[in-house]
Amino acid sequence: MKDLLRMMPHGKTDSKLDHKKGISVLNELAEMSHTNKVIYFEARKKKDLYLWLSCVPNGPSIKFLVENIRTTAELKLTGNCLKSSRPVLAFDPSFEESDKPHINLIRELFIQTLGTPNHHPRSQPYIDKTFTFVNFNDRIWFRVYQIAEESGALVEVGPRFSLNPIRIFSGSFCGAVLYSNPKYVSPNLIRRTLLSNKQNKYIERTHNKQETRKRKKNLKEIYPIDELDEIFE
Repeated sequence: MKDLLRMMPHGKTDSKLDHKKGISVLNELAEMSHTNKVIYFEARKKKDLYLWLSCVPNGPSIKFLVENIRTTAELKLTGNCLKSSRPVLAFDPSFEESDKPHINLIRELFIQTLGTPNHHPRSQPYIDKTFTFVNFNDRIWFRVYQIAEESGALVEVGPRFSLNPIRIFSGSFCGAVLYSNPKYVSPNLIRRTLLSNKQNKYIERTHNKQETRKRKKNLKEIYPIDELDEIFE
């Protein structure tokens, strides 16, 4: 979250949200902060991270599962860029396909939320980085690159993560479901499946051991050991 905020001179943070108040209270906080775009990180069970993008107050809003997270400190890349510079947002061609309206909507919300407005008071009038979005394997892969001043080459800065779309709502953090990802599988279900597979393997190993003991016991009963055989060997 801090890596992303450093790349957004137009962004500002707020205190942690109390889950008891409900997520819809974010609309009131946004109104008090005089902003119409909200990025909300929702952590659950200290394992799963979700990202909300919302247009306040009328929507739409999108919920993602954040996966494959690598912070700038972890990557230790050579790229470097200024915090107050404006980014270029680059999307692969799949974001403009007419048969995927939900992808077009996601692209537009990325532009409005992550793109720094021109002449913003906390931004500098130059561009030295690009945010890259690639739609691959039913996920949106995010990368940040420095634009080298002399050669124009791209040097990765970090962070890295992928976004798995879950649902798109008509309102801001609420409303009718405009899109639901049919391929989305919740992390809880994945963990339950893995645990069930481990339990099944344990049961199978235990059963095999019991069967082996039974076979050995039956062999001893069929062919009893004669102590005299060992004397004459």
